[in-house]
Amino acid sequence: MRRRNLIGGLAAAAAAGMAAGVAALWPRALPERPPLPRPRGPLATYHLGHSLVGRDMPAMLAQLAGHAHASQLGWGASLMNHAQGDIAGFATENAHPAHQPATEALSSGRFDAVVLTEMVELTAAIRYHASPRWLAHWAALARAANPAARVFLYETWHRLTDPAGWLTRIDTDLQTLWIDRVLTPAMRRSGVPIYLIPAGQTLAAVARAAETGQIPGLTDRHDLFSDDIHLNDIGHYLVALIHYATIYQADPTGLPHALMRADGSPATPPSAATAQALQQLVWQVVPRYGATGIQRSL
Repeated sequence: MRRRNLIGGLAAAAAAGMAAGVAALWPRALPERPPLPRPRGPLATYHLGHSLVGRDMPAMLAQLAGHAHASQLGWGASLMNHAQGDIAGFATENAHPAHQPATEALSSGRFDAVVLTEMVELTAAIRYHASPRWLAHWAALARAANPAARVFLYETWHRLTDPAGWLTRIDTDLQTLWIDRVLTPAMRRSGVPIYLIPAGQTLAAVARAAETGQIPGLTDRHDLFSDDIHLNDIGHYLVALIHYATIYQADPTGLPHALMRADGSPATPPSAATAQALQQLVWQVVPRYGATGIQRSL
């Protein structure tokens, strides 16, 4: 009975979140892209971005999926910064075994899934860092080397202290910025289908559920963060689940919740009840977005 009540509560919380966001987020047609077939096995995965990718989330995702992974990171790095080699914090952020230089890695054709993200503040990235051009650049590079590569845009979030409101930014930015001004023009420019990892949307749904008492062990959005923008171990675990659900088109319910950080130390795990609630809510939210490429509908 408790489990049924939890699932029902999560569904209600998710529905409330979706009512606040999704109906408004998709008023216009999305760019055409073919649905993705469900992967038959692990996909070697490359991550290009900054501290909202980090080292730990890709390492957790690799443990969940059993795949090989590599990355290139920087401090607040834009896609243009990565292309031009102007990457603050490069030596520090890439001092780990999973680093592979981005151009070399994607030109090799070794990666089956390529996850790209843009710097935040996103409006500044679009205005000053030519986001569509460089998203198209990296997508085209990956597909030229491996025509079967799956390319994803990882939707992130802004600071919890954003003057417009953290949830407001997540609710409005997906359509007006991520879709209309980054993803759509990049697809038109490159001819590459680019799929969405709706991490910001799912994080917002989890925050709403936690703040209405629907997530055991979590009561506030700050329970997922280490500061006003970076995630803690439980937040990284949540985003790894979101990536898993999107890339593998699979329900993450039942996946392990005690994982290791990238440096081999044990991450602070969510409780079993918290993990189950997060897993269930991820699978309620992620497949609702057609831009994920998931063929399954709830």
